[in-house]
Amino acid sequence: MNQSQPTEGDNSPVTEPFTQQSAYHPPTTHWDPQATSAYPSPPPARPRSLTKPIVATALLAGLVGGAVGVGGSALLDRSDASPSVPSLTSQPAAAANAADVKPGSVTYAAQVASKSAADIKVSTGQGTAVGSGIVLSPDGYVLTNNHVVSAAGNGSTIQVTTSDDKTHTAKVTGTSPSYDLAVIKLDNASGLTPATLGDSSGLQVGEQVVAVGSPENLSNTVTSGIVSALSRTVTAGDESGSGLTVYNGLQTDTPINPGNSGGPLVNLQGQVVGVNSAVDTGQGAGGGVQAYGLGFAIPINAAKRIADELLQDGHATKPVLGVSGSLSPGNGNQTVEGAQVSAVQSGGAAADAGVKAGDVITKIGDTPISDYADLMAQVLTHAPGETVPVTVGSGNHARTVQVKLGSTVDKEQTTIPESGSQGGESGGQGGESGGSRLPFGGSPFGLVP
Repeated sequence: MNQSQPTEGDNSPVTEPFTQQSAYHPPTTHWDPQATSAYPSPPPARPRSLTKPIVATALLAGLVGGAVGVGGSALLDRSDASPSVPSLTSQPAAAANAADVKPGSVTYAAQVASKSAADIKVSTGQGTAVGSGIVLSPDGYVLTNNHVVSAAGNGSTIQVTTSDDKTHTAKVTGTSPSYDLAVIKLDNASGLTPATLGDSSGLQVGEQVVAVGSPENLSNTVTSGIVSALSRTVTAGDESGSGLTVYNGLQTDTPINPGNSGGPLVNLQGQVVGVNSAVDTGQGAGGGVQAYGLGFAIPINAAKRIADELLQDGHATKPVLGVSGSLSPGNGNQTVEGAQVSAVQSGGAAADAGVKAGDVITKIGDTPISDYADLMAQVLTHAPGETVPVTVGSGNHARTVQVKLGSTVDKEQTTIPESGSQGGESGGQGGESGGSRLPFGGSPFGLVP
């Protein structure tokens, strides 16, 4: 808005727009620099800035809103020689929104989830990792992502702020790298509100969900969206680019940002249905097209089993199929639809069921397998010792065998090489990951689903 303003020490009158505006205000509220002493004394001169036109605009907007609020006729009725200034009123928020604060609303879900969410900061020599957590017990056991606390140790400290605004130090109880989960214990905590865990198997695509966490260190931030897909193979490239960390996750368009990791994803009843863990930024990290609305959470049914084991034993177990493979089909065969097995562990679960090297696994249970990453992710959805149907081959050559999964302690991430026949033990101890580039906890890497 091009309007001249009085400069410091300048008593020249303001230009026409302000003179016209004064006609709509009672004389007692208008100061004219040329006025005599009958008008109020002018305020002290201030340095010239952009403040005046901004304030003037705000006042005009407020007056227009007030006039509309008392009816359009107020703008047209000029018969009164002394027009009155409208009086603005507000309706109390509680009266307007009381009906919304019930189970089944975003407002209700946010209020419930916020009571059992926590902010986590891990201070190291390289900086501070920021994440979120889910309160599991009144005395301070908290579930979060492994990548949030993986840097803890060697003189680092963990600080957790709960919903009562109290900050506690914490120690790691146990971690599960393959599922990207960890449990920590707060020092001297009591009276906390544990989260109510839901059933992720009952989720439906399109169902509304709410995320609570501390994106970009903004505590108690609430976002909402829907469940976009129920089962996605989430793969994370490691620092060397030679392997991928794989797990099965829920997909949501709920905005998830750095700092949301480990926080709750809840349904509209306020029940936790997932642990927010990752986001796909498309090609944004490399200067390409930025993707939005592709967030991923670990289903609470899987997280609950892992958390129970970490609480009881300080470590978790994962299932072992007993085969190896890679993302590149063997023998250069690019037409393979499924996971081609390059090697079978002698005496392992798959070998005992009759699976051989060179076989192509096309289903785990009723879930189709398109590549080796799918195979690994689907194996991890089952518990150690569980018997699962495994379909080998397709069409008239397909056969289904019953495989009783083995078990191993989860000490490192389940990884898979992009090529080659070594490593990539499905559901077992994969090759060294070299440090996964997860999107939160300090690294801006976007996952590729």
